[in-house]
Amino acid sequence: MKFWQDKRVFVTGHTGFKGSWLCLWLEAHGAKVTGYALPPPTQPNHFDLADAGRAIKTVIGDVRDYERLRAAIADAEPELVLHLAAQSVVKASYADPRETYDVNVMGTVNVLEAVRKVGGVRSVVNVTTDKVYENREWLWGYREPDTLGGHDPYSNSKACSELVTSSFRDSFFPEAAFAEHGVSLGSARAGNVIGGGDWTANQLVPDVIHAFAHGEPVMLRNPGATRPWQFVLEPLKGYLMLAERLYTDGPALAGGFNFGPADADAKPVRWMVENLAKLWGGGASWSQDTGKHPHEAGFLKLDSSKAHSLLGWEPRLRVDTALEWTVEWYKHRAQGGDVRAKSIEQIRAYDRLWEP
Repeated sequence: MKFWQDKRVFVTGHTGFKGSWLCLWLEAHGAKVTGYALPPPTQPNHFDLADAGRAIKTVIGDVRDYERLRAAIADAEPELVLHLAAQSVVKASYADPRETYDVNVMGTVNVLEAVRKVGGVRSVVNVTTDKVYENREWLWGYREPDTLGGHDPYSNSKACSELVTSSFRDSFFPEAAFAEHGVSLGSARAGNVIGGGDWTANQLVPDVIHAFAHGEPVMLRNPGATRPWQFVLEPLKGYLMLAERLYTDGPALAGGFNFGPADADAKPVRWMVENLAKLWGGGASWSQDTGKHPHEAGFLKLDSSKAHSLLGWEPRLRVDTALEWTVEWYKHRAQGGDVRAKSIEQIRAYDRLWEP
């Protein structure tokens, strides 16, 4: 992480759950961060509670506003760009597909076009999702060359974002012309992240924690669905490693990378909730929601062999430990503890897992 000292970094979506954790991490390692995002999407939220904006510059803006975004990038003069801004909820994409495509597709176009026009950026990582693949309910993990697709508007829009990234890389940032444009462009595909400070509606862990905190059984839409669960810092580490290598090695590693957990940590929703209930205590429980719900994939896993082989990245936390850290964070907050200190404590503990 010494690489990040004094680097100028532009992060979109920095007020969101993953973005706020990323900004705290970059701050801890001396980066000069400019964040560009709408106000935090929920109340409460990790960005405010952890005071993640304390040591960074925040620009409130929408990635759909090209002129404002371009001006913010020009003003920040970043060396590296991490694009996290998105409409990130499957259920919300059914409610408003137009907004989902507008944010996830045209937002990506705007970021990459601003990078192209402003100049000076050396490394760009577009963060998408594990759901970019055409899900065939395979028992094995999807690899980067597998067919992109997506049943629901969220997944499909993120697959479109990957296609936009590929098009910009081929059209404007090709390896053969690297000496002229100087930009290395990659994308990062990660699974279902968990951790303290997430209050996103219609997401498993936030819904579970809310129900448990109020002494109510949590209602599960799809308890048998299997997902690649991982602690929030795991994929963020991958994003940072990819961004660094794109910066130092040029376009040799430009492309898509999966950052998923170990195969054994792809667990059914039921398993996750039952183990969260044990950690939470107090008679926490769940029940089946028998109402009608939109389609969601039943089984999904990622193969992260490419990231392991080319970047040296691999998951360091098993899912049971990720659950422990997550519950610990929410209980600490409920007891009036210092949320910023707890978040930084977990970042430092995770950093130690990477020490030789």
